[in-house]
Amino acid sequence: MINSLNSSMLTALQHLSDGRKIVFGEGNQNAMLMFIGEAPGGDEERLGRPFVGKAGKNLDIILEKLEINREDVYISNVVKVRPTRISLRGTVSNRAPNEDEITIFTPWLNDEIKLISPKIIATLGNTPLQALFGSEYKIGYYHSIMLDYNEKTKVFPLYHPASLIYKPDLKPVYEQDILKLKRILGNL
Repeated sequence: MINSLNSSMLTALQHLSDGRKIVFGEGNQNAMLMFIGEAPGGDEERLGRPFVGKAGKNLDIILEKLEINREDVYISNVVKVRPTRISLRGTVSNRAPNEDEITIFTPWLNDEIKLISPKIIATLGNTPLQALFGSEYKIGYYHSIMLDYNEKTKVFPLYHPASLIYKPDLKPVYEQDILKLKRILGNL
């Protein structure tokens, strides 16, 4: 089923990718836990897999703390292509997805969630939280507060793993949030 969704997404969105590689979600299609980030970065685009760069290493640490194998979860992003900016010197770097990109990809994300049908979605940062619930939802307030996505699926917002790279002072909060998620998963 997910392959069919990916094929239809590829066909429908090929013109939007501007030659950028579409990075699909991956993992256990019967996963109890799904992680959703904002968009692929350079490493993800190059390898065609979500969360394989620096933030991916932090996600692997989270999985280790949760005592869950990467193969047992499903990992995706709201936006499936790398949003970039080009500096005056011509270097390419990541940027946050814009509203148009999020609007284009969110219906595909909702279809992906419907197919995976996880019990819990861990949103990673503001972008996936807001894609699912609206722009008034901010990670600074909603992190570690369980939200209802639908009658079968709950959402547990987490700070994005990259935030630990840029804001190391978040580490104690992040670790508490991970422990809370671990307790919740243990009760399922």
